[in-house]
Amino acid sequence: MFSWVKQEQGGRNKEGEMYQTVTEGLQTLYIKKLLPLEETYLFHDFHSPALEAADFQSKPMVLLVGQYSTGKTTFIRYLLEQDFPGMRIGPEPTTDGFIAVMYGENEGVVPGNALVVDPKKPFRKLNAFGNSFLNRFICSQMPNQVLQSISIIDTPGILSGEKQRISRGYDFAEVLRWFGERVDRIILLFDAHKLDISDEFSEAIKAFKGQDDKIRVVLNKADQVDTQQLMRVYGALMWSLGKVINTPEVVRVYLGSFWAKPLQNTENRRLFEAESQDLFRDIQSLPRNAALRKLNDLIKRARLAKVHAYIISYLKKEMPSLFGREKKKEELIMRLPEIYTLLQREHHISPGDFPNVAKMQDMLQHYDFSKFPSLKMKLIESVDKMLATKIAVLMGMIRDEESKQPPAMVSGGAFEGSQDGPFGQGYGEGISAGADAEDWIVSRDKHRYDEIFYTLMPVNGKITGVNAKKEMMNSRLPNTVLGKIWKLADCDRDGMLDDEEFALAQHLIKIKLEGYELPTELPDHLVPPTHRKNLNADALYNHSED
Repeated sequence: MFSWVKQEQGGRNKEGEMYQTVTEGLQTLYIKKLLPLEETYLFHDFHSPALEAADFQSKPMVLLVGQYSTGKTTFIRYLLEQDFPGMRIGPEPTTDGFIAVMYGENEGVVPGNALVVDPKKPFRKLNAFGNSFLNRFICSQMPNQVLQSISIIDTPGILSGEKQRISRGYDFAEVLRWFGERVDRIILLFDAHKLDISDEFSEAIKAFKGQDDKIRVVLNKADQVDTQQLMRVYGALMWSLGKVINTPEVVRVYLGSFWAKPLQNTENRRLFEAESQDLFRDIQSLPRNAALRKLNDLIKRARLAKVHAYIISYLKKEMPSLFGREKKKEELIMRLPEIYTLLQREHHISPGDFPNVAKMQDMLQHYDFSKFPSLKMKLIESVDKMLATKIAVLMGMIRDEESKQPPAMVSGGAFEGSQDGPFGQGYGEGISAGADAEDWIVSRDKHRYDEIFYTLMPVNGKITGVNAKKEMMNSRLPNTVLGKIWKLADCDRDGMLDDEEFALAQHLIKIKLEGYELPTELPDHLVPPTHRKNLNADALYNHSED
């Protein structure tokens, strides 16, 4: 079953401690160090199925979750900029199943039962959820540039009100938990007019417990309300999320209208553009962080497997050898919270590493504790060694791989040209203003700056740093910022400013006060004309010498 680990690879020593890639290293560590512990203590029955080759080698995945008609399928259509097989969009609950949108040379749909027997896809373990789920699970394949870097999972619209009583035929929350453990990003979509979190939606969000770092929230259709209403909607959303996501940190919420239609309310256009670019950057970074995410998930899994082993072995140790087993079993299940506390102190384990008490108590009812294995310290020590030393080696390899061959960012679809051209965020604003103008943009306000310049008593057409400082301090900007502006404006590095350099300094102060960032080097279009000529003259002189 796990023959993919036994294959001999170049660059590995006899002990299997050298790996060609991080992915290969993760696979090897899992099969040799962690899998024996999981199999011994029935980890796969209680928590999560065994990992396979496809789980390590798959592309980053994005999971979309939300109530019906919040724009999940439209969001995918917006990113891909084309329809995908099996897509249905409407105001009613149209998506009645899970759709894995993945890259494929030929466009088509693969049904769930065929999908879970494909060893190249990371969905084989979903067969445990039965035909009721598999009949509502398909893979939509298509040749799309975005899908060359990531895969996207569309989910059924979460129901509210009376519709919640209709059974789906499978454990919806458990399926989401399975996906949550394996995806790289979980996006919760909300509608500006649909902020209520139903019971089923609440259960869905709670299924992602322990995956908080993957969760992002999108408030879609935000253009349908004005600024005042948007503030109230945002506040109401944060209040609703605070009751479900029990973390002290505030969840990152992106505002916008994620479809290719005109904005209904344009007064927040600049905000929506900035938010969409932030979200795009977050999604584009997934391939770069994929190896690190898999490493992080393996560490979380190893910690849980260790705790599970301690629990199972403790229950075995407490069981009587002959009589009163059933009574003792009931007593141990009732005392499970107390056992958790005992194990915390004995093995110095964080409370957050323990599985849910109620769920564990329910599952333990179906097992014979006397058949549980005793504690095997050799297996525990092997996992401890992996966490202490082997993982550190892989961490170093991740950085080396990135420096040698950086992973390609997500491109194509809505990501194509989102930063370039006149419609890119910030184009023609702040430091880039005047980049495509024929005149020097600072000259438009230079007459005002000249009036100030000549009051500062220039000598031979230049003012000293002391005199310039007095005027620049009036902006109330910190000295660190003013020092950076001085370095950018003093083009000839003589410690003084002429009229053009002073005008440039005032222009940079204005840019900073308007909320824009300063560059590390002065762009060509902001270099003062006289200094620009000198640079050209130097270049011509050097060329003639050559």
